[in-house]
Amino acid sequence: MKTITSINQLRGELAAARAEGKTVGLVPTMGALHQGHASLVRRSVSENDVTVVSIFLNPTQFNDKSDLERYPRTLEADCALLEQCGAQIAFAPSVAEVYPEPDTRQFSYPPTDAVMEGARRPGHFNGVCQVVSKLFSYVEPDRAYFGEKDFQQIAVIRRMVDDFGFKLQIVPCPVVREESGLAMSSRNTLLTPEEHRAAAHIYHVLEWSLSFAKDHTVDETQQFVVDCINAHPQLEVEYYSIVDADSLADVHAWDEAAAIVGCITVYCGTKPIRLIDHIHY
Repeated sequence: MKTITSINQLRGELAAARAEGKTVGLVPTMGALHQGHASLVRRSVSENDVTVVSIFLNPTQFNDKSDLERYPRTLEADCALLEQCGAQIAFAPSVAEVYPEPDTRQFSYPPTDAVMEGARRPGHFNGVCQVVSKLFSYVEPDRAYFGEKDFQQIAVIRRMVDDFGFKLQIVPCPVVREESGLAMSSRNTLLTPEEHRAAAHIYHVLEWSLSFAKDHTVDETQQFVVDCINAHPQLEVEYYSIVDADSLADVHAWDEAAAIVGCITVYCGTKPIRLIDHIHY
């Protein structure tokens, strides 16, 4: 596996691969890789001739500087994992390489980017679109792989792909969970053992809500989830939204949309770590 830090070198490597008729898969990451990321990489390796994994902690999608500072940085371990998974290229550029000057582009895809995370993290999805559009232009992948844990992010990126006319396939991949049910996340490494156990309660409640929803309204189900999670002393719900899986607009009845998903964000612990998850109804 090659580790590349230069955009020009990356483009050169990929031009040579394409000249041989090879297909290219891209897995964008912010590093601190875990088995959830590994599942995306293995999927790309199985479906493409060349897999590029970007490792770039993108500053423009953090509206909280302390969150950016706390985000784990584990480049050496990340590269070792990628090699085990069969990736051909790790692209690990500096901030100056990706942003030689400030990116002033503004992206707006309401309602998809205006609700849930978009409403509570101003500028977050704008930063996501900035960096992902840059990665797509550098790599020009045939397919790009994203974890469904970031359910709203995939919906926003789909809108951006349509807007820009990128010729690629977005491949959503299932959430990978720890044995406890907790969705794998780079932020999990910031949890104490006690907080880790508490965080597993989030998905347990979401699973309970599937049975609860059979005999209760959307609003009652929403309140059930919030109350059950908030009853745990280590957990506090920021929001729980039950939405149309395509538009991400709120639904008020179970027959309002062909596919419905519940999206949640919970703060865990005394130095709160922000965790997200979702479940399909």
